[in-house]
Amino acid sequence: MVPVLLVLLLALVLFGAGFAVKALWWIALAVLVLWLLGFFMRGTSASGGKGRWYRW
Repeated sequence: MVPVLLVLLLALVLFGAGFAVKALWWIALAVLVLWLLGFFMRGTSASGGKGRWYRW
């Protein structure tokens, strides 16, 4: 009985890890799209050049 429970627990942990990794890939893709949109849609600065859309 204990080995069956251990296998089920392992399957549950691996399923959870796989779901978390897939969710992180989707989040990374959304951040990449937002970054690209911000990069291409940045405004111009007062001196006429392209301004940075981020502040750091």
